[in-house]
Amino acid sequence: MDTQLNPLLCDIETGMCEIPDMQENEHAKAGVEPTQKPLKVIYYTDPICSSCWGIEPQLRKLKLEYGKILEMDYRMGGLLPDWSYNSGGISKPSDVAHHWDEVSRYYDMPIDGDVWLEDPMNSSYPPSIAFKAAQLQDKYKAIEFLRELRELLFLHKKNINKWEPMAKAAEAAGLNVDQLKADYESTAKALFQEDLQLARELGVRGFPSIFFVDESGNREFVYGSKPYSAYENAIQKLLPTAKKSAYDTTWRGLFSKFKTLTAKEFSVLSEMDRQESEQFLDNLTEEGRLEKYTTKNGAIWKLISK
Repeated sequence: MDTQLNPLLCDIETGMCEIPDMQENEHAKAGVEPTQKPLKVIYYTDPICSSCWGIEPQLRKLKLEYGKILEMDYRMGGLLPDWSYNSGGISKPSDVAHHWDEVSRYYDMPIDGDVWLEDPMNSSYPPSIAFKAAQLQDKYKAIEFLRELRELLFLHKKNINKWEPMAKAAEAAGLNVDQLKADYESTAKALFQEDLQLARELGVRGFPSIFFVDESGNREFVYGSKPYSAYENAIQKLLPTAKKSAYDTTWRGLFSKFKTLTAKEFSVLSEMDRQESEQFLDNLTEEGRLEKYTTKNGAIWKLISK
């Protein structure tokens, strides 16, 4: 592997945000615990991974259609330890801004790269540790917490290394903020190190890295941002009898499951044409049913509580 790869200079076409200075190896069997559901999904990600934000539409559809047979295990991989390197044309936070704008257009997911100009982060470790703290309370609320963190970062240009955005995301996800802080400052640090160790054992080189594992330990690996069919193919290889579940594709049905949706997400989940989906969401906004938040690179919608 080229050790000069920069973790924040993601390859748009392959959808990979790679870690520098990690050796490529075969994906070992170590560290994979048996699952109560037929398949386990070990998802290695990072709060500031732009390619991971790019696959949110696919992941949400995967959970809706195959959630009954998949046990999701979110792991943090440590994309940006610090800025103690100079490679790939990026040596400081401001270099990331233009790249994130390009990523946003490519994945059709709203990302405002100006956060790297206005309030840049020096590491992705703090929000990663906060996520591990959230998992100690509730693994489902932790996933919602991660979503909240990403929206604050990618759309609202908030530095999610700081405690105030973390606390805001925790409150929005229904977590106990005081307990999160206590765990963040203690137990969660060791849990994050365990994730990093398992990543080394599994040969994780970047994000998103998704391992599908059956009850016998057989594994299918999907690396980088891939079309939805890649995830379905991995499931079918391990569990040929897997059947997808039907779900409510109406706008009310989707917003009852997800607090926020981008136009790309709504298009994928509702199976509506992408341009039609945005117009449809805008119409609902004009009718006072949805609230729209617009960035320079796209928008996100949420249901208006009555």
